[in-house]
Amino acid sequence: MEMHQIRYFLAVCDHGSFTRAAQFSYISQPSLTQSIKKLEDELGGELFTRDRSGCLLTSLGRLIEPNFRKIYKETVATKADAIRFTQLNNIPLRIGLMATIGSQRLSPVFAYYRQEFPNIEFELIIDSEAALLQRLESDLLDLVISAPVQLLGSPYQSTLLYNERYVVAFNNKHRFNQLGKIDLKDIQSEPYLDRLNCELRENLRSLCQDQEVILYAAYRSNSEEWIVNLVRSGLGVALVPEYSLPANANDVCWRYLYNPEISRQIYAIYYPHSQKRAEMKTLLASLSAA
Repeated sequence: MEMHQIRYFLAVCDHGSFTRAAQFSYISQPSLTQSIKKLEDELGGELFTRDRSGCLLTSLGRLIEPNFRKIYKETVATKADAIRFTQLNNIPLRIGLMATIGSQRLSPVFAYYRQEFPNIEFELIIDSEAALLQRLESDLLDLVISAPVQLLGSPYQSTLLYNERYVVAFNNKHRFNQLGKIDLKDIQSEPYLDRLNCELRENLRSLCQDQEVILYAAYRSNSEEWIVNLVRSGLGVALVPEYSLPANANDVCWRYLYNPEISRQIYAIYYPHSQKRAEMKTLLASLSAA
């Protein structure tokens, strides 16, 4: 089995016919057909059925398609990394950041690291923790930064980067600006901006039940940016991790949540073999020291 056979197979899947796949792949249709036939012989069965409307995957074709897509995607990514390294002498570091991780604390670390090591390229991917771990497992990421509710075991390795407290965020004209401290019961009288991506959302719900507090969610959003801008507009208050808020913003104020205090731990998650790379080891040290 050769890579061009996988590429031609995926082209037929994507374009629905041998003719269009051949045009897309810039080869003759007989050559593409012959490559697919050799692939079928090697795998022991037909991959497509053909009718007037085009080509459909057989059961065998549907079985192998996900693996072939994964192989092709990883091959393209590896080739791109190799070209960047050999031709540009740059080393790519692919970092996944959970959607609720704010940039305020980490972006200066990346900026300093880039100045010290100008041959390092950063690729920052923002997504859910589950999606990022899948990419890490597929070797599409070198490192994931997240706030796991439960610490992950083998085969992952985790390094604690920092602790982050939750704060009450509000508009600078809000009455909370006159208070020195705010507890959970103070919030229940205000329109509440619910962060749907919050990994501690269920914990917060339990705390509210224990303290007999009801938070009325005037707005809900899975976007941290939208929550901050709703706070800025004076539409309500929100409980957010302290480094999610923009630094030196005059129209957004905050206080640490006093009763109860809520915090989370931010970890770097990676495979043990990644730590052997000099650039990864240095980056982990820089992130931990921030």
